[in-house]
Formats: sequence, structure tokens, C-alpha cells
Amino acid sequence: MAANRQRRVVQRMPAERRVADIMTAARAVLAERGAAEAFISEVAERAGVVEGSIYRFFSNKRDLVEKVAEHWYEETLADYSAQLDGVRGVRNQLRFIIHHHLGTIKKEAALARIVFLEFRPAPNYRETRLFQLNQTYTQRVVDTVRAATKTGEFRKDVSPTMARDMIFGSIEHRVWSFLRGDGDFDVARTADAVTDFVLSLIHI
Repeated sequence: MAANRQRRVVQRMPAERRVADIMTAARAVLAERGAAEAFISEVAERAGVVEGSIYRFFSNKRDLVEKVAEHWYEETLADYSAQLDGVRGVRNQLRFIIHHHLGTIKKEAALARIVFLEFRPAPNYRETRLFQLNQTYTQRVVDTVRAATKTGEFRKDVSPTMARDMIFGSIEHRVWSFLRGDGDFDVARTADAVTDFVLSLIHI
């Protein structure tokens, strides 16, 4: 009798907890195997739910992966903003942003690959929450460069948005071979190289 009651309690797990477990499992499967054909069944097995229950919360595999990517951005933003606020000096701030971005890509290669190659090229990308999160994430570069132009550390004619595009474009070009599985990169050395290159173009 007690065992039956215990099983019923487990089956009535709150929806929020089920969603969290499914997303945690999905992130682990993505990291290990990517969005393979058996993705949903593997996620269900790891989350301890039946496969059909995943479709109660996510319309399809793409929807699940997109929600995982959104959560990844939210986690990254919380950690990134808290640490960046304690960094002093414009070079150190830009180098921190670049290093952080490179480290995040290396740690979560599968998610980065999906965001860069599948979600961002989609026709409706600008209408998604991922786009909004990415705008917030990259805005710190714009704010940092704009502040440096006002204090005279950077040239007055420097475009903050152009500097942002230069930084993130350089990073993505540097990591393409890694994301394709054709190579690797050192986070610290790459961060130094990108930082020095960008500063050589915009510093007084």
C-alpha cells in the first residue's frame, strides 16, 4: 500500500520539475551525441519519462533544443554580467568578454553549433527569444566601446556596433573548424589574439 502511494506521488511530479528534468537530459544528450535521430527517445530515457510525455511540453525536437539553447543563454548572461561588472579597464573588459565567449563555445560546442548553423540562419530568427537574448549578450560590447569613446580611450569615430560585429565575427571565424570537428583552439591564446587585433584598429 505504501509503495503504491509512493509511486503515485512520483507520477504526479510538478510540470515544472518534469520540464527541468527533460531539458537537463536534452542538454546532456546534445553534448554527447548531438541532435541525433534517436534524440527524443534518449532524452526520455535519461529524464525518466515516457517519450510521449515530452510532447506535452515541447511541440517537437526543434522546440526542445531551442528551449535548451534559450536556457543556456540565460545561464551564460547571469554568470557573464555578474563577473564583467567586477572587471576594470576597457582592455580587460573586452578581453573578458572575448575569453568568456570562446570558453562558452568550447564548453558547449553542440549547442553553439546548433545556434550558429541552424537557428540563426532561420527566416524567423529575429522574431525569436534566442535573437533577443543574443542582442542582450552582445550589447555589453557596444556599451563598453561606447563608454571608451566618450572617455577618449578609443577614437571618437569608432562605431560601437561595428566593433561588436568585428569581435564576434572574428571569434566565429576562428572556431568554425572546431565546430565542424576539424580542429581545436586554445581559449586564452585566441582571446589574446582577437583582443589585440581589435584594439589595434580602434585604440588611439
